[in-house]
Amino acid sequence: MIFDPMYFVFLAPALLLSFWASFRTKSAFKKYSRVPTATGMSGAEAASRLLSSAGLHDVRILRSQGMLTDHYNPMNRTLNLSEGVFDSRSVAAVGIAAHEAGHAIQHATGYKPLGLRSVLVPTANIGSSLGYIVMLVGLFMSSANMVLVGAVLFSAVLLFQIVTLPVEFDASRRAKAMLSEHGIIAGAERGGVDRVLNAAALTYVAAAVSTLMTLLYFLMRAGFLGGRDD
Repeated sequence: MIFDPMYFVFLAPALLLSFWASFRTKSAFKKYSRVPTATGMSGAEAASRLLSSAGLHDVRILRSQGMLTDHYNPMNRTLNLSEGVFDSRSVAAVGIAAHEAGHAIQHATGYKPLGLRSVLVPTANIGSSLGYIVMLVGLFMSSANMVLVGAVLFSAVLLFQIVTLPVEFDASRRAKAMLSEHGIIAGAERGGVDRVLNAAALTYVAAAVSTLMTLLYFLMRAGFLGGRDD
């Protein structure tokens, strides 16, 4: 089963999409990190302005280590910007910072998909750590029932990723609108922000597709979709 060619048939499209999404994201970020904004505003400054304009004065903006590690933490209400975004005065930086500010605004306004995603985190963590192993062991033991149990656990990961999609798309939509509305970007700069955020959104789509194809493969091998477990 380890060398089953059908596994690669199932996963190849998802892997290609993941590689393409990752390449597009890094390429767009690299390109527009070299393009300064006309306002000269940094990522941290842009995020601060957008949060203030939304009446959010209790969200701390912090610098985080690594590349593209930007995220909003609803537990402690911190907006964490990577080193390449926090101080950078580029189109890419303000776009990513605005996206994370969009998540903070989602949280403050009770955006339901974000709340649902937070609720699903513990279940998704369990499914991610146990689901794949249980499905794999089920195939080795020729136990369709065990594969099914693992598939149910692993489905929690897929559900989490599906719920994540509207959360990410909405944050990007908010970011683009707010950057233009508050005069942080103008003219051709909007195109750069679009490319950076659209490429980043594609990585979430790729992750969901990869999880779906993995789930379908195991169900097929266990005989639930017409395959065999031998």
